[in-house]
Amino acid sequence: MSSDFEGYEQDFAVLTAEITSKIARVPRLPPDEKKQMVANVEKQLEEAKELLEQMDLEVRDIPPQSRGMYSNRMRSYKQEMGKLETDFKRSRIAYSDEVRNELLGDDGNSSENQRAHLLDNTERLERSSRRLEAGYQIAVETEQIGQEMLENLSHDREKMQRARERLRETDANLGKSSRILTGMLRRHETLCRGRTDRLRMDEA
Repeated sequence: MSSDFEGYEQDFAVLTAEITSKIARVPRLPPDEKKQMVANVEKQLEEAKELLEQMDLEVRDIPPQSRGMYSNRMRSYKQEMGKLETDFKRSRIAYSDEVRNELLGDDGNSSENQRAHLLDNTERLERSSRRLEAGYQIAVETEQIGQEMLENLSHDREKMQRARERLRETDANLGKSSRILTGMLRRHETLCRGRTDRLRMDEA
């Protein structure tokens, strides 16, 4: 399983490196190429998210005693993903004429106040995104705790089943022993009665 996780890690590293390079190039591109590059980066960001989801699933299958290291690596990758998305947003808002014009609703000659207002909105979106990420992390950790509890309950159930099996075996052995003892007692009583009858006949 760890080999699958490491394979996803390598793919994620290559993909995020490409995304970082393209984000840096976006501001310097002509409008037509810029639009195409933005669409390409959006597609690769989705691919990176899918890789993170696959890695997350792999981590959940790791035994609890070995999961800590992989969980820490996942947190680092998710933080890296959040930074990429933030850099991409800033790149588009700060340098993309098409996006800025759409948001401001003018011909691109926005005032400093409008630009400051737009950047302030971006900061609020980033804070909301961080809160959502924190909530998601709490949900993941809660799910991991629940899974560990289920695993412990499963182990306890197996122990109880083995204990029941041993009790059934003990009951069967006790029943067998009881039948043997009962047979011995009956034979003993028969022998005693036979001796008593012979003594009476001798006395007569």
